Amino acid sequence: MRLLVTGGAGFIGSHYVRGLLAGHHPGYEDAEVTVLDKLTYAGNRDNLPGRHPRLTCVRGDVCDLPLLLDLLPGHDAVVHFAAESHVDRSLHAAAEFVRTNAGGTQTLLEGVLRTGVERVVHVSTDEVYGSIDEGSWTEDSPLLPNTPYAASKAASDLIARSYWSTHGVDLSITRCSNNYGPHQHPEKVIPRFVTNLMEGRRVPLYGDGLNVREWLHVDDHCRAVHLVLTGGRAGEVYNVGGGDDRTNAALTGELLRLCGAGPEMVERVADRKGHDRRYSIDDTKIREELGYAPRVPFERGLADTAAWYRDNPGWWKPLKDSEEENR
Repeated sequence: MRLLVTGGAGFIGSHYVRGLLAGHHPGYEDAEVTVLDKLTYAGNRDNLPGRHPRLTCVRGDVCDLPLLLDLLPGHDAVVHFAAESHVDRSLHAAAEFVRTNAGGTQTLLEGVLRTGVERVVHVSTDEVYGSIDEGSWTEDSPLLPNTPYAASKAASDLIARSYWSTHGVDLSITRCSNNYGPHQHPEKVIPRFVTNLMEGRRVPLYGDGLNVREWLHVDDHCRAVHLVLTGGRAGEVYNVGGGDDRTNAALTGELLRLCGAGPEMVERVADRKGHDRRYSIDDTKIREELGYAPRVPFERGLADTAAWYRDNPGWWKPLKDSEEENR
């Protein structure tokens, strides 16, 4: 079995790859893994083993069709994580999000079609649904994205579906809630807040802090993605939830407690544009069809994540320093 993992040096992709190489996914203990990653600011080669007999790393762009046509033959499946994913950046650089997320998905699937790769999982996000005041989205809910990031991912979902419906590509789509865990770039809220507090810096809380997000540990997400790879139906979408929702204010309070900081470390800042009020997904489908259930309780997962950042400043400090230099 040979798998191509796009975006495999990023947060979620690298976690999935490390799990494959460590034998965490039954039946894939001997799988050979190729990582394709552009290694932008969010892709970090240090997220992957330096050497492993079953790992091949290729620096490249999912928008590069000649590269894909050279790389894809011989692979049995593709797990497509590669994406621009930071909402705040999409407000100021939307073109790059459209290029990578929509254009890159189309280019990848064209390569899959031409080279005969048998199976694809396209990894997406609950943000494509927009905002929901009450209740939860099912896979049949309309796509109503409110930010350039979410719109580019919605476009990629529709492109992916079209390659199934038009060309018969054996493809499934996953839509996850907010991920957290080790190796997440410090531009994202949990590592941003934890590392700021560790440096004695205040944390920026948008608006009134009452926006609600559902949290999913990266371990649980990667298990779900693999369940869909091995058992998901072609042409189907699978929501992947964590079952733990919090307002941003409540999340901030928990992070302050874990880091031994007081409420004076919170800086209230103007709300961002297109800030969805509430996310909530119904993941009954993947639970009933594939036996998925999250295993990592949020309180434990959050504490373990904060401890990882506390113990690994050599990983995140250079990323924050580079981000600040480029502002």
